[in-house]
Amino acid sequence: MSQIRIKDAAGYLGVSDDTVRRWIEQGTLAAGVDESGRKVVDGLALAQLAQANAAVPSDPAGGSSSARNRFVGLVTAVHSDPVMSQVELQCGPHRVVSLMSTEAVRELGLVPGSVAVAVVKATTVIVETPRGQS
Repeated sequence: MSQIRIKDAAGYLGVSDDTVRRWIEQGTLAAGVDESGRKVVDGLALAQLAQANAAVPSDPAGGSSSARNRFVGLVTAVHSDPVMSQVELQCGPHRVVSLMSTEAVRELGLVPGSVAVAVVKATTVIVETPRGQS
């Protein structure tokens, strides 16, 4: 069982330490004490809470796709040369960067402030854990 300190749990959820403490007091999130006497939450319970509270904006495309990783966000920057462009999106707390042709940028009308969907279909996804975590 993974035990996560309140400060770290708050960071993973994008809320304050006080919010996590309130959730514990309200019974929304169960807590225990680690071997050092610090209050901790169960990693699985935290993941389930994060998933249940995830606010996913509606996809403006509304179509069907085999890609499951769709991130709706706002274009924050477009850096173009005559052939290629780098497009940056802010999708909730995530920054997503895409390289595409400048022609595609023009055709899609991608400019800072426009709404876009980053669709990620990858054959390789690397997952890492912090040192010392098991």
